Amino acid sequence: MKAGFFPGQGSQQVGMGKQFYDEFTVFRQTIEEASDSLAMDLKKLIFEGPEGDLTLTENAQPAILSVSVGCFRVAEQELGLKTTVNLGHSLGEYSALVASEAIPFANSVTWVRARGQAMQKAVPVGEGTMSAVIGAEDAQVETWCKEATNQAQAARKENGSSLTVAAAVEPANFNAPGQIVVSGSVDAVEILEKNIQGLGIRGVLVKRLSVSAPFHSSLMKPARTVMEEIFETAKKDGLFSPLQTPYIPNRTAIVTTESGVILPLLSEQVDHSVLWKQSVETLIGSGCKVAFEFGPGKVLQGLAKRIAKPLNAAFETYPIYDLESLKTAEGAAKA
Repeated sequence: MKAGFFPGQGSQQVGMGKQFYDEFTVFRQTIEEASDSLAMDLKKLIFEGPEGDLTLTENAQPAILSVSVGCFRVAEQELGLKTTVNLGHSLGEYSALVASEAIPFANSVTWVRARGQAMQKAVPVGEGTMSAVIGAEDAQVETWCKEATNQAQAARKENGSSLTVAAAVEPANFNAPGQIVVSGSVDAVEILEKNIQGLGIRGVLVKRLSVSAPFHSSLMKPARTVMEEIFETAKKDGLFSPLQTPYIPNRTAIVTTESGVILPLLSEQVDHSVLWKQSVETLIGSGCKVAFEFGPGKVLQGLAKRIAKPLNAAFETYPIYDLESLKTAEGAAKA
């Protein structure tokens, strides 16, 4: 059993995939196909930047998707690698579904660009944010979020607020044991941070993230609506196909071969938590011992190690993003 991992936003970097672009026709074709679909020079953006433009949500999402799919295609061609289950972190779920042949690549890059734009517009700049909570249990963070939400709502009733979004903070990403990202309105997140610091629990830290919106929270409901409309049109146009490889959705963390759940779960994913820890636990529990991370960086490899450790599981992850990593992964890919 071989799993395919696909990273999400934040993994982008100027120059990602350059060695593959220079070496493999299939990678170049992937970037060119995406550029044509987006009517923009994606190659220049990825390899030259500037970094500020690449990190914009509406640009980062199609760029990461394109590089990830390109890396997957290179591994297929050069190593003969065939994954038996695919899963992606947030944005990476689109890459996973392209790899599973359920959604067309050319259309998916336009969808994630629209997704990025909709997520950015859903909440006014400065009204939403995210923080990473390190060292706490899942249940603790869920309880703290509810308490901070209630306090923020009460404070608004008492003092008023200039914020236009609802007062709320929620778990957004369950990334690994002791690593949970929370998301919500600025006031609720600030209260949560102060509450956690005030508890003074040894080993528990909270750190504000440099993001432009409260992703994967209920405040993203307008973006979810946009994606539902896009998918409804795409469905009428016959752009979705049966899954050729099972995948594990962010929303359920359950291995599925049911194509009918793809659109609802992709839409719900926008304003709900990413269950990455639970998804990898499901994968390991099914007997899988190896995964390949297609795309820039090694973030998912690091998370996988943290998830596997308390399970005492033998689990290896091989990033595939340049010539050296491709060679390193060869033995495991052909095993």
